[in-house]
Amino acid sequence: MGIVVDRHRGAPPSEGEITARMRAEGLAPHGWGNAPGDTYGWHEHGYEKVLYCVRGRIVFHTDAGDADLGPGDRLILPPHTRHAATVGAEGVRCVEAPRQARA
Repeated sequence: MGIVVDRHRGAPPSEGEITARMRAEGLAPHGWGNAPGDTYGWHEHGYEKVLYCVRGRIVFHTDAGDADLGPGDRLILPPHTRHAATVGAEGVRCVEAPRQARA
Protein backbone atom coordinates (compact mmCIF):
# COMPACT_ATOMS: atom_id res chain seq x y z
CA MET A 1 0.00 0.00 0.00
CA GLY A 2 1.26 3.46 -0.87
CA ILE A 3 0.76 6.81 0.74
CA VAL A 4 -2.80 8.04 1.25
CA VAL A 5 -3.83 11.70 1.12
CA ASP A 6 -7.31 12.67 2.24
CA ARG A 7 -8.13 16.18 1.02
CA HIS A 8 -10.25 18.32 3.32
CA ARG A 9 -13.13 20.36 1.89
CA GLY A 10 -14.59 23.42 3.58
CA ALA A 11 -13.38 25.17 6.70
CA PRO A 12 -10.51 23.21 8.26
CA PRO A 13 -11.00 21.69 11.72
CA SER A 14 -9.16 23.22 14.66
CA GLU A 15 -6.08 21.59 16.15
CA GLY A 16 -8.21 20.53 19.13
CA GLU A 17 -10.76 18.87 16.86
CA ILE A 18 -8.03 17.03 14.96
CA THR A 19 -6.38 15.89 18.20
CA ALA A 20 -9.72 14.62 19.55
CA ARG A 21 -10.42 12.76 16.29
CA MET A 22 -7.00 11.08 16.43
CA ARG A 23 -7.41 10.11 20.10
CA ALA A 24 -10.81 8.60 19.23
CA GLU A 25 -8.92 6.35 16.77
CA GLY A 26 -6.68 5.19 19.62
CA LEU A 27 -3.72 7.34 18.56
CA ALA A 28 -1.45 9.49 20.76
CA PRO A 29 -1.06 12.69 18.70
CA HIS A 30 1.49 15.45 19.17
CA GLY A 31 1.74 18.79 17.42
CA TRP A 32 4.72 20.48 15.82
CA GLY A 33 5.46 23.39 13.56
CA ASN A 34 8.16 24.74 11.30
CA ALA A 35 9.19 28.08 9.86
CA PRO A 36 8.77 28.97 6.18
CA GLY A 37 11.10 27.04 3.89
CA ASP A 38 12.32 24.56 6.53
CA THR A 39 13.19 21.12 5.18
CA TYR A 40 13.46 17.55 6.44
CA GLY A 41 15.98 15.24 4.78
CA TRP A 42 15.17 11.77 3.47
CA HIS A 43 14.31 9.29 6.21
CA GLU A 44 11.79 6.58 7.13
CA HIS A 45 9.97 5.23 10.18
CA GLY A 46 9.22 1.67 11.31
CA TYR A 47 5.58 2.60 11.94
CA GLU A 48 2.66 4.01 10.00
CA LYS A 49 2.61 7.82 10.29
CA VAL A 50 -0.80 9.52 10.47
CA LEU A 51 -0.47 13.28 10.00
CA TYR A 52 -2.88 16.21 9.67
CA CYS A 53 -1.90 19.65 8.43
CA VAL A 54 -3.51 22.20 10.79
CA ARG A 55 -2.39 25.42 9.08
CA GLY A 56 0.08 26.50 6.45
CA ARG A 57 1.42 24.09 3.83
CA ILE A 58 3.96 21.29 3.62
CA VAL A 59 5.05 19.05 0.75
CA PHE A 60 6.03 15.48 1.56
CA HIS A 61 8.39 14.00 -1.02
CA THR A 62 8.35 10.22 -1.56
CA ASP A 63 9.79 7.89 -4.16
CA ALA A 64 6.24 7.67 -5.61
CA GLY A 65 5.86 11.46 -5.93
CA ASP A 66 4.99 14.55 -3.91
CA ALA A 67 2.03 15.12 -1.59
CA ASP A 68 1.20 18.82 -1.06
CA LEU A 69 -0.81 19.24 2.17
CA GLY A 70 -2.88 22.22 3.27
CA PRO A 71 -5.14 22.89 6.27
CA GLY A 72 -7.30 19.89 7.19
CA ASP A 73 -5.57 17.45 4.81
CA ARG A 74 -4.52 14.06 6.20
CA LEU A 75 -1.49 12.01 5.13
CA ILE A 76 -0.91 8.35 5.93
CA LEU A 77 2.60 7.03 5.31
CA PRO A 78 3.03 3.25 5.49
CA PRO A 79 5.94 1.90 7.56
CA HIS A 80 9.37 2.20 5.93
CA THR A 81 8.22 4.74 3.31
CA ARG A 82 11.19 6.95 2.45
CA HIS A 83 10.18 10.60 2.64
CA ALA A 84 11.46 14.14 2.97
CA ALA A 85 9.51 17.37 3.40
CA THR A 86 9.56 21.04 2.47
CA VAL A 87 7.58 23.63 4.46
CA GLY A 88 5.60 26.22 2.51
CA ALA A 89 6.16 29.99 2.41
CA GLU A 90 3.84 30.67 5.36
CA GLY A 91 5.24 27.95 7.66
CA VAL A 92 3.26 24.95 8.90
CA ARG A 93 1.58 23.47 11.97
CA CYS A 94 0.83 19.72 11.97
CA VAL A 95 -0.45 17.05 14.32
CA GLU A 96 0.84 13.50 13.88
CA ALA A 97 0.86 10.13 15.58
CA PRO A 98 2.46 6.75 14.99
CA ARG A 99 0.15 3.82 14.41
CA GLN A 100 1.73 0.49 15.19
CA ALA A 101 1.13 -2.45 12.89
CA ARG A 102 -2.02 -4.34 13.73
CA ALA A 103 -1.69 -7.99 14.63
